[in-house]
Amino acid sequence: MDIAWEAVVASFWTVLIAELGDKTQLAIFALAASRGPWSVLLGAGTALLLSTAAAVALGFALHRYLPTGAMRGLHYAAGATFIALGIWTILRAG
Repeated sequence: MDIAWEAVVASFWTVLIAELGDKTQLAIFALAASRGPWSVLLGAGTALLLSTAAAVALGFALHRYLPTGAMRGLHYAAGATFIALGIWTILRAG
């Protein structure tokens, strides 16, 4: 198995930055304060692992079955979705 270290680093920082301070992490923070931290770590870590595994499996399947042009469109759609969600979040905060 050949490891693409650039993808490892990019995915690490993507997940780390996306998870810092989001509502789910704040809920986990509160849960860990009232329950056993190791139990919360086990539950939250397992959930993140499984959701990431599902995303990787779906991405692999899409890459395998979609033509290259469709993948480019998917990348643009994902980027546009993130931008739209960012704008929506800013507008709701105001």
